[in-house]
Amino acid sequence: MAELVGGALLSAFLKVLFDRMASREFVDFLMGRKPSDDLLCELTNVLLSVGAVLEDAEDKQVTNSSVKKWLDELKDAVYDAEDVLDEIATKALQSKLDAEFGTNIASKVRNCIQTFPFFKKIEVRIKGVLWRLKNLASQQYVLGLVQASTVGGKPSETTSLVDDSEIFGRDDDKDEIINKLLPDDASDNQIAVIAIVGMGGLGKSTLAQLVYNDKKVQKHFDLVAWVCVSEEFDMFKLTKTILEAVAPSSTSNIQDPNQLQLQLKEKLMGKKFLLVLDDVWNRNYTECEILSNPFKSGAQGSRIILTTRDVDVASAMRAFEIHHLKELQEEDCWKLFARHAFMHDANTYMHSEFEELGRQIVDKCKGLPLAIKTIGALLRSKALDVSEWDKVLNSDIWSLSNHEEIQILPALRLSYKHLLSHIKQCFAYCSIFPKDYSFKKDELVLLWMAEGLLHETENKTMEEIGSDYFVTLVSRSLFQKSSEDEFNFVMHDLTNDLAKFVSGEFTFRLEVDRRSHRNVNKTRHVSYARNVFENFQKFEALQEATQLRTFFGIRIVNTLFLHN
Repeated sequence: MAELVGGALLSAFLKVLFDRMASREFVDFLMGRKPSDDLLCELTNVLLSVGAVLEDAEDKQVTNSSVKKWLDELKDAVYDAEDVLDEIATKALQSKLDAEFGTNIASKVRNCIQTFPFFKKIEVRIKGVLWRLKNLASQQYVLGLVQASTVGGKPSETTSLVDDSEIFGRDDDKDEIINKLLPDDASDNQIAVIAIVGMGGLGKSTLAQLVYNDKKVQKHFDLVAWVCVSEEFDMFKLTKTILEAVAPSSTSNIQDPNQLQLQLKEKLMGKKFLLVLDDVWNRNYTECEILSNPFKSGAQGSRIILTTRDVDVASAMRAFEIHHLKELQEEDCWKLFARHAFMHDANTYMHSEFEELGRQIVDKCKGLPLAIKTIGALLRSKALDVSEWDKVLNSDIWSLSNHEEIQILPALRLSYKHLLSHIKQCFAYCSIFPKDYSFKKDELVLLWMAEGLLHETENKTMEEIGSDYFVTLVSRSLFQKSSEDEFNFVMHDLTNDLAKFVSGEFTFRLEVDRRSHRNVNKTRHVSYARNVFENFQKFEALQEATQLRTFFGIRIVNTLFLHN
C-alpha cells in the first residue's frame, strides 16, 4: 500500500491512515485474508481520490457552506476509518504477542478461531465507511473541487487611494513611520525597508496608504510607486509590475528576467524613491535578495514600505524597522463604526438606544477596523430600527455561521490558507480553548503530541517540530503574545472563531456549546472549565458523544477568582 501514497496530495489526518496501513505489523496481519485485504485496498484508493481535492476543499469551506458540510462529513468518515484501523492494529499486536508466547498448537488454533468473527465484524464496518466515502467522492465534481495544482484565483488588489475621512486612530502610527521615511541617513548600499506587520483586518494597507499620500512624503521623494504583491509571488511578473509602476510603457517587449532587472535598475539609478509593496507573503530569502538587487541603484534616502502578516517576510526583506500594528482604541472604534453605520451626523444618536446597542456591537469587533466597517455597513443597510440592531447584536454572525455577511473571515482566511496541512490541524485543535484563554508554547506542543498531530522525522523530534509549528502560527499573527505575561500566548477572538469554524462539529466547548443543544454525535474533542466544586450535571450534554478522543479540563483563573 505504501506505493499508493507516493506523490499524492494528502492532508495530515489522511497521511496518518496511510502510514498505519503501510506498517509491517498491519500488512503481515492481513496477508492472505480476503476480502479484508481487498476492502482496505479499495479504502486506500477512495481516500486517495478525496485526498487529492482536500486542499481545495479546505480553502473553499470558508465561503461555501456546501463544501463545509462535505468536508465535515468527510472528516467524520475518516475518523470512523481510523477507529476501524485502530482496532485492526490492536488485534494485530495481540496476535503477534500470542504467536510469540503461545507456543503450543492449541493456542494457535484458538487464536485463529477468535480472529474469524473479528474479521467478519470489521468487514461490515469497513464496507460502511467505504459506502460513505464513495458517496462523498462522487460529490466532489458537483462541488467544483479540483486538485491543488489547478487551484488558483485572482487575488483582491489594493491601490494607493484612500479616503482620509474614514480613518481613525492611526495618526501616531502614521507619524512614526513618516519620521522613519524622511531622514536621508546612509545605511551602506542597502535600501532601508520598513515593515508594517499585523493580523488580517487591522488596516496595514490603509496605514501604508496614509503614509504614501502624505504631502510631505510625496514632496520628499523623486519617485513614488505602489505595487500590490498579494499571495502569488512570481519574480518576473512582480519585477515587471514594479517597472511599469516606475516607468509606464517601458516593459512591453521584455521577456528576459535579467533584462527586466537591468532596466529597472536603470530607471531607479540616482533617484530617491519610495516603493510600497503591499500584502507580501513570500518568505524565501534568496528570492527577496534577487528582487531587491535593482533597488540598490537608488539614491541615498530611498525607502521601501512593505505590509505583511508574517514577521518572517520582514526578516527576509531585511527590514530595519518593524512596525507592529495594534488594534484600535475603544473610542476610535466607535468613531469608525458611527461613520459607516449612520447616514447622518452620529451626534444625533448619542445617548440613545442606538449608541448603547452600537457600542456593544463594536465591542464584539475587538478593535479590528475591517470588522467594524463591515458590520457598520450592514447596520446602515438595515436602517434605523432598534429591533434590527438588537438582532445583529445577538446574531449567530459572531460565531461565524453567517460568515458571508461579515467579511472579517476572508481577511483571516489567507493566513489560514497558507499554512501547511499539518499546521492547519494543530491550529484547528486550538478551538478547544475558550476565548481569551492564555497558553504556553511547551504545554500546547505536548497537547499536540498527545493528540497524534506531530510526527518526528530523521532530523527533528516531535517537540522540535511542534515548536516550529508554534513559531509559524505566531509569525502569522494567529497566536499573539499575552499582554499580561510574556511567556503566555492568546488567540484574538476572531482568530479563535476561525479555529472553531474550521474544526466544525468535532470540537465542543462545554460551557458555550451546551446552550445551543447541539448534536454531539460527531464530537471528538471536548473541553470544559475545571472548577474547585464541579457540577456534574453539566456533563449530561455529552451523553451521546460516544467517540471522544479528547476530554480536556481547563482551569479558568478569572472564573476561580470570581468564585472566591
